[in-house]
Amino acid sequence: MNTIITGAFQASNEVLEALRKLDLEITYHLDERQPVDHPEQYEAAICNGLFLYNPIEAFTNLKYIQLTSAGMDRVPLDYIREHGITVHNARGVYSVPMAEFAICGVLQLYKQSRFFAENQRTHRWEKHRELLELCGKTVCIVGCGSVGTECAKRFAAFGCHVTGVDIHVRDDAAYAEICPMDVLDTCLAAADVVVLTLPLTADTYHIIGRDALMKMKPGAILVNIGRGAIVDTAALIKALSTHLGGAVLDVFEAEPLDDASPLWDMENVILTPHNSFVGEGNHVRLMHAVLKNLRRYSME
Repeated sequence: MNTIITGAFQASNEVLEALRKLDLEITYHLDERQPVDHPEQYEAAICNGLFLYNPIEAFTNLKYIQLTSAGMDRVPLDYIREHGITVHNARGVYSVPMAEFAICGVLQLYKQSRFFAENQRTHRWEKHRELLELCGKTVCIVGCGSVGTECAKRFAAFGCHVTGVDIHVRDDAAYAEICPMDVLDTCLAAADVVVLTLPLTADTYHIIGRDALMKMKPGAILVNIGRGAIVDTAALIKALSTHLGGAVLDVFEAEPLDDASPLWDMENVILTPHNSFVGEGNHVRLMHAVLKNLRRYSME
């Protein structure tokens, strides 16, 4: 199977040898922004944003796509479905570091890390009497896929009551319960911490807007490690200035975040540059996922 591999996939020699044993003829295309020569020759692609810069319609023999990202919003899914192309994302690869990031962000706010860091910088010995505990808090995970479930496990380990909201209701030991999307507002109103791990779709765009934010209880923390546009940024900024306790934000509607955004200077915001997925175990997990999916496909 003639396969194009982009710079988004840094395969080791061992993995490349395993790929060749699956009868893959490999061509490297390091920069996804550059045009692909003779795209019609490729039956498979291992990539991330290749089809943002190269029209998928030109890959007339394409049968298989393996993405290095967990999100599916960088490929034309309607076209892929219409043409019977098999597509896999990097499900589960980045879930552990993202879940750890969510916990870390909430704890920074609860334990006033910014206050103590500034005191350490200025050599000031001053106690803070308003630290909060995670134990006993209600946490609502919106989006109960791999990332959401790893978040649920970790918050539960801290003694939290963890509920989920998802389009697919199921029994799962990681959650006290998983509720359907039509009771999202009720779940938001009960939560001390809301963690968003949703993909960006037409249905999830601005799903956390003014009305949803107003449903959240005073002092609640919003964590977004899904996609920036699932939250209405303007409404969030207003809510952070009125009743929300804070936000942990790794994704934004426009990236990089505008230098003039008020979010940069808000004391109750932990802000990072789409970095929550980073972890030293990602490389091994991605290699395993790519090989597993290709082996399964080759046996069909």
